[in-house]
Amino acid sequence: MSTSQRFGPDAVEQAEAVLVEHYPRLVRLAYLTLPDSLGRHPRVLLAHKAVQRALPRSGTPAGPAPAGGGADGPDRHLALVRSRVLRAALAPAGPAGTAWARIGRPPVPPFVWGLRLWPPAGGIDEAARTLSGAPAPVRAAFVLLRLDDLGEDETVRLLGGSGAADPAGAVRDALALPVAEDQLRALRRPEFDASVVSARPTDLLRRRRRARACWAALATMALTLTVLSVHGSRPGPDVRPAAGSAAAAALDPARLQRVSAEAWSDTARVDFTAWPARGGRTGDRGLLARALGTWAAPGTTPVATTPGTTAEPPAQPPQLLYAGELDGRAVVLMRDGDRVVRYGETTTGSGGRRTLDVTRTDDAGVTTAAALTLYRAADGASARYLLAPWIATAAARDLLRAGDTGHALDVAADGVTAPAAVPPAGGSCASWPVLELTSSTRIVEKHSFVLTDLGALSPVHLTYTPLPDGPAAVPARQPREATGPEARAAWARQACGLGELRGGAYRAVNVWDFAAAQLPDGAGRAVWSCTRASGWAGPGDVTVRLRLEAGTPQDVARARSTAACGRFGQHLLAGFRWRSPAGRWYLVAAGSRQVSAVTATGAVRAGAAGRTLAAPWPGPDGPVSLTGTLAGGGTVTALDGAGGGRD
Repeated sequence: MSTSQRFGPDAVEQAEAVLVEHYPRLVRLAYLTLPDSLGRHPRVLLAHKAVQRALPRSGTPAGPAPAGGGADGPDRHLALVRSRVLRAALAPAGPAGTAWARIGRPPVPPFVWGLRLWPPAGGIDEAARTLSGAPAPVRAAFVLLRLDDLGEDETVRLLGGSGAADPAGAVRDALALPVAEDQLRALRRPEFDASVVSARPTDLLRRRRRARACWAALATMALTLTVLSVHGSRPGPDVRPAAGSAAAAALDPARLQRVSAEAWSDTARVDFTAWPARGGRTGDRGLLARALGTWAAPGTTPVATTPGTTAEPPAQPPQLLYAGELDGRAVVLMRDGDRVVRYGETTTGSGGRRTLDVTRTDDAGVTTAAALTLYRAADGASARYLLAPWIATAAARDLLRAGDTGHALDVAADGVTAPAAVPPAGGSCASWPVLELTSSTRIVEKHSFVLTDLGALSPVHLTYTPLPDGPAAVPARQPREATGPEARAAWARQACGLGELRGGAYRAVNVWDFAAAQLPDGAGRAVWSCTRASGWAGPGDVTVRLRLEAGTPQDVARARSTAACGRFGQHLLAGFRWRSPAGRWYLVAAGSRQVSAVTATGAVRAGAAGRTLAAPWPGPDGPVSLTGTLAGGGTVTALDGAGGGRD
């Protein structure tokens, strides 16, 4: 079949058979290629739309046959369908010149009445988070190469034919993505099927009210048209849009969603959706109207958003979490999907200053939905928090002092804490105040955890993963709460490093002690740790440090927007040029529990069995390549080069 020929009915039927057979793989390709800025609901719907519209119609021009495929073989039809899926996913706004393309926005996904859809937890969405931040062609190349097992040449042809600007570069970048073999095996498991989705109903009462409002609006329109038809063009009353429209409903204080006070104790979803409306001004229609109005049209009101969060107004009535007055300032908290918004206005003086803060809260749970910052003092030294209804007790302690038992923090009946000290925004780090909260036994077994304030609306959850023990075949330890003696000691040594994360969109920070070894020249025992700050969107920022028994921990390696040191980045290797107390230079390196040997090439040529390496650095500083051999097969490269010397 030449390039000038077109698909006939028989060929279309064969393409349909191929599409049905490979439907889950094609949806996976579309989902992981679509912009990661889209929410999960529209992304799932657009992925299915891209695949279902990829079926060619009779008369569609036929492209060149793929390598290794016959003129009419199944590979040809699969290549055509893949190309059409890729073209739709790489340019979701549509061809140049279309309305959506001109405004730079993706099209509205297919409408699903009364349901919200998303991939189940632990499924394809984990892969999407792993690849988040990579350009769309790179994500597409990763799926084609590593999950669909296409060759590099075929992948380049497919991407080029689908409109990618630099397909060869996308293939190179995809091959360089730090994704371990065990993660690839996990992504091929059935639960990572992108065509499997979870569904939940939207607010049923709100839908019923909207239906009634729509019928009322239609009745009003019909009556108006009847009057106009009877009276011709004579002047009539001023007919305005129906008050029940979606836009008006979203900004109507009377339509704010309110959860009952006891809903949290009888639900399987313990997050912000279970928060009741609290505070002394939940019935203040004027305050709520100003909060919603400012959200819809901020004007001169300063708006602060965390990275990756939009401040666009709600499309439906948000959930009211709090409305009250604190220290001369009125505060309103509202939830809209995966966002929480805080509105504030002064209630004393003549300034009347207003503020609006927006943060994302994707997949928040018992710990990450346990508190929100209501108000910070003008001097920045203290803050007051609104605690989740499932929090039984609260205490404040200093993270820099491992032995600090803390002191109880008073909490009012509506969940508002007394003023609590917050970590310093700069300068010296003499203390690092944190909250230690304990959950109620009405939802889970008694559970204590630690939160720290990094300047955002939502405090950050702190955890700790201890050193591995036993053979590599033993399952790796999971993060634990930062409440035990070992966790307190580890965090006390590097709490001040949390200041570097201020202003980011982080949900949790974990310190993982992944290796320990004796250093040369009697320097003593050192612990290698990886601190991972996980963002709400999935990827995280990591810092590998070497922690001696005395002194300040030394930074070894850093990486941003990575899966390293997380659930899908469990293999780790890092090293650097280190100066011993005797003044001699060494290359020191360490790997995680699956690393069985470490090899260095370049300025230092050395090797060692086991997870650690310490070799003299014979000459001047220079580049070094580190490779770790994994016990289960395969290799891992160093997170960062072993170049720069440190005293």
